[in-house]
Amino acid sequence: MKILLTTTSFADTPGKHHDVLTRSQFDVVTVRGPLSEADLLELLQRHGGFDALLCGDDQITAKVMDAALPRLRVISKYGIGLDSIDVAAATARKIPVLFTPGVNETTVAEHTIMLMIGVAKNLWVHASAVKAGQWKRQTGKELFDKHLGLVGSGRIAREVARRARAMGMHIVSFGRFWPPELLKEFQIRLCESIEELLPLCDVVSLHTNLTPETQGMINAHRIAMMRDGAILVNTGRGGLIVEQDVADACRSGKLFGYGADTLAHEPMKTPHPFQTIDNILLTPHVGSRTFESVQRQGLRAANNTVNFLTGNHDYIQANKF
Repeated sequence: MKILLTTTSFADTPGKHHDVLTRSQFDVVTVRGPLSEADLLELLQRHGGFDALLCGDDQITAKVMDAALPRLRVISKYGIGLDSIDVAAATARKIPVLFTPGVNETTVAEHTIMLMIGVAKNLWVHASAVKAGQWKRQTGKELFDKHLGLVGSGRIAREVARRARAMGMHIVSFGRFWPPELLKEFQIRLCESIEELLPLCDVVSLHTNLTPETQGMINAHRIAMMRDGAILVNTGRGGLIVEQDVADACRSGKLFGYGADTLAHEPMKTPHPFQTIDNILLTPHVGSRTFESVQRQGLRAANNTVNFLTGNHDYIQANKF
């Protein structure tokens, strides 16, 4: 059996997840992703194919799958976002796609709050100025008593709500489902549409999947609906926004700032409209990259892969941390 491992946080972080692959005695080929379609096609040809792809945000297209068959047996995602995998094409070709829900909501929620505070307190401007020997000071915003709009209602959004309520924020949400007990605990106001949510909020945080319907959902038209001086945070997917429109809004002052852990194209293609705008705070898709979370995700992904290839489908037992 041969596995292609492309996720860098799995590879770079020590922990028990490596032991799972070592014990399997499978041939593991490690390449640093995220990989393009062309990169994957070249690797498949060079190595004679793989039985499993243990991937991060690589572009696993229908063309890649066709090149990988008939050897490819499973695609195992390290993470929860599947937008870089053509799941419909995999389903049509009877290739299972496994992923790792329930392992990173804590750390991504913490990262979301960090970005929110960082933008509100002008963190990038202040930190970079002090290190440059300058004493540049700008007035920030408090988050206490402000309205936070959560676009999405999944595990990460729920953990963000928990932390935001502890900070004294009021929660507004547009999402498919909130458990009734959480609506009561967090005193959440539900909206029927994103258009209803945007004018109500001082901070808007994106926690929804990237789909054809959500692609570019935050654009110039919808930014105009937001409160003047609102903060936008995105730890979902870069494609949820129109980057040039957000850049224009940050530069004009319509938005107080933008904090994000993800871009439409990663790594950033330069020149990029975000590069010269001080009220845009960016991190390199590391929201779930902590020693604790990597091991949880890595164990789940590695066990998913090995168990599938060996015919042991007891994923629940195998994935206990």
